[in-house]
Amino acid sequence: MDAGGVQGFLNQRVRSCSAGYTCLKDYRQNTDNRPVDRYCDGYTGRANESAAQIIDNVARSCGISQQVLLVLLEKEQSLVTSTAPSAWAYSAATGQGCPDTAPCDAATSGFFYQVYYAARQYEIYRLSPASWGYQAGRWNNILYHPEASRNCGSARVYIENQATAGLYIYTPYTPNAAALNNLYGTGDGCSSYGNRNFWRLFTDWFGSTRSAGSPIGNLEILESLPGELRVAGWAIDPHTADPIEVHVYAGDVGTPFVADRDRPDVGSAYPSAGSRHGFDQRIPVSAPGATNVCAYAINVGPGGNKLLGCRTVTAYTGAPVGAIDQMTISSGSVAFSGWAIDPDTSGSIEVHAYADGAGVPLLADAERKDLAPHFPRHGTRHGFSAKLAVPVDAKTLCLYAINVGRGENTTLGCRSVMAPSATDAGRQPVGNLESLTVVGTTASIAGWAIDPDTAGPLKIHVYVGAAGREYSANRSRPDVGVAYPPYGPGHGFAERIDLPAGNSTVCVYAIDTAGGSNTNLGCRDVTAADQGRVPIGNFEAVVVSGSTATVAGWAIDPDTPRPIDVKISVNSATTLVTADVARTDVGAAHPGYGVDHGFSRKFDIPPGPSTVCVTAVNTAGADTNLGCKTVATRDEGREPIGSVDRITVVGTKATVQGWAIDPDTAQPIDVHIYAGGARTVISAAGHRTDVAAAFPHYGTNHGFDATVAIGAGSSNICVYAMNTAGANIVLGCSKVVGVTGPPFGSFDALSASNGALTATGWAIDPDTVDPIGVHIYVDGVRHESPAGLARPDVARAHPAYGVSHGYSATISASRGSHQVCVYAMDDTARHNSMLGCKTVTVP
Repeated sequence: MDAGGVQGFLNQRVRSCSAGYTCLKDYRQNTDNRPVDRYCDGYTGRANESAAQIIDNVARSCGISQQVLLVLLEKEQSLVTSTAPSAWAYSAATGQGCPDTAPCDAATSGFFYQVYYAARQYEIYRLSPASWGYQAGRWNNILYHPEASRNCGSARVYIENQATAGLYIYTPYTPNAAALNNLYGTGDGCSSYGNRNFWRLFTDWFGSTRSAGSPIGNLEILESLPGELRVAGWAIDPHTADPIEVHVYAGDVGTPFVADRDRPDVGSAYPSAGSRHGFDQRIPVSAPGATNVCAYAINVGPGGNKLLGCRTVTAYTGAPVGAIDQMTISSGSVAFSGWAIDPDTSGSIEVHAYADGAGVPLLADAERKDLAPHFPRHGTRHGFSAKLAVPVDAKTLCLYAINVGRGENTTLGCRSVMAPSATDAGRQPVGNLESLTVVGTTASIAGWAIDPDTAGPLKIHVYVGAAGREYSANRSRPDVGVAYPPYGPGHGFAERIDLPAGNSTVCVYAIDTAGGSNTNLGCRDVTAADQGRVPIGNFEAVVVSGSTATVAGWAIDPDTPRPIDVKISVNSATTLVTADVARTDVGAAHPGYGVDHGFSRKFDIPPGPSTVCVTAVNTAGADTNLGCKTVATRDEGREPIGSVDRITVVGTKATVQGWAIDPDTAQPIDVHIYAGGARTVISAAGHRTDVAAAFPHYGTNHGFDATVAIGAGSSNICVYAMNTAGANIVLGCSKVVGVTGPPFGSFDALSASNGALTATGWAIDPDTVDPIGVHIYVDGVRHESPAGLARPDVARAHPAYGVSHGYSATISASRGSHQVCVYAMDDTARHNSMLGCKTVTVP
């Protein structure tokens, strides 16, 4: 059946539905994706699918007959014939996850999930037959009724095939005589009807389940193994007791064999046929990957061949696979490890290692458990690891996985095995002159070079005719470092060479570091000529901010890739600038010349209109005028802007910090600070990246930070930003209090040890942030100590003075009791302060 056949069948069962109900023939729903697993091929969700489409798609995904699903839906909820099905009937359509003794599982609720997971459940039964209590090919004790309290007992039932076993596992009760004697009605209190109704519905709708002369059998095992498939099961033709042939097709390739293995279980189920009807065969595969495998029992009398089953499996065959995981190179040896597997065998295969053509065979039989998830059928003994001695002058090591079945040997990789040696082995340098391009009278060369005897860079000599020049091959080339790991990436070269006019030969030599034989990396015949072509370029912009103009653009002389000069004229003043700023857009548009051809320069512009002109200077020939632009730099008299960020007072000094900008210029402006009646003039030219971020056209030099004197007591500080041409503005005024007076502090602690005492505390003079001194008197004898130790706690209490105001002095003292007094010393020596006295006993 296909979806159309299923729909036609449903239409025949119900002609019309009761008002307000949706019959199965008219039912539709959105479906979602289901993943592929070993039981079903997954499901691609679709919008508004009909019940017939869902039944057909699920049947094909899970390998279950559409007829079985239709009978199951009728047996469980009468959905096929009901003219008024309930919502609950659809939610539990197949009874999947709805045991007789417990509520339904919400995870399988709904028509689509019910059909999909019921079909999948039958496949679970089929693929794991030994995991269930009821099994085909043997006698099974099956209960009559689910309620043990009724004491209905059980029947001994012989289950002939896996299909019947699946029905009994799904509905684990057998009909008793009363149920069988009234096929379309009810029996007695011990009757169950699920499997009876399934058989009755199936035979009523689709005919007898018995074979009409064609073979019978079962494809029980289909297993993909390295290089082959294992197929197992049984087959009988009802017209003969002799073994019959089974044909297995893997893709388009068929393999015939006779099903003549002894199967006592089959003989017990079919005693007239005997027991020699089993098969367990290995079938070769011809191609790797997904392979459709079908098994047929070949008919020998009336009837036709019987399809025992089709499944898609992954076939393992072809050339070996593997990898070089690690290779460590040292002078005279190379250590490497990796893995190699031939898909055609689970056994270990050989790996051959060739160093410059000399081969050594290895067996890849080391344990590699990490391969198991990727190659579950091939085992884990496929690793290899070896350390081989190689000649000092060996260049390349290649590893090959040796094929044992279909396919050819596989190259796992080739690596350079050159390595620096402890002493110079006289090996010639290696390298490559990769490119040489000529523009005008300049050649650009690029490549790489290594002396195999050292990891350090070597010199290259570049000859233009007979004239040579030396360069270092020390530029970073990560690709060379990957190819030659012991040497690192620092072996590239990229240089520009001046050429004489006419024809020349350019040769590049890698110079042996120990004076041995040098290597010619290549020679090229070139023709150079400055054709006098005029420069090209673009005067792109001139941006004016106040009295500053930024001139930008690019210029190239077509006869050289080197940067050229441009002349930038502001009115009558001309400045020569080299156009060597990186411009990747220009390099992309003119790839033969590189990126270093941009210019961007700031100029002071006088007030009023100015004319800015740019000329590209030819290396040999006429210059090119890139254009002129007129700009205006009139001061618009806009008011300055700025901020007084903070005013910090220490003693009789105030530190004023902030920033100021005149919008008509990018240059710093003056700031006037008035403290009382005294004026201080400073330039707001300090570095302020935060201001530049907020006002990017004006640059960073607009901050101010000045310390001014204030008197003791209250003072008023005002800060003014001075306009370059126009009204000044006040940035802010603040009232501050100048502090003067005697020092203050604390005599925190006094402790004693053998022959000494220690006094600790802190002291601050309010007139200064600098540390002051303390005098410590022991029994009247003075000792001096600076109060300059870090005291973060003091800084938190007096933040304007910083942290360096602590003291800790240890003084020698005799045994016995001593009086200790501490004084904080005024920085002007006028108002010293006593911090306290303490008594201590020195042991």
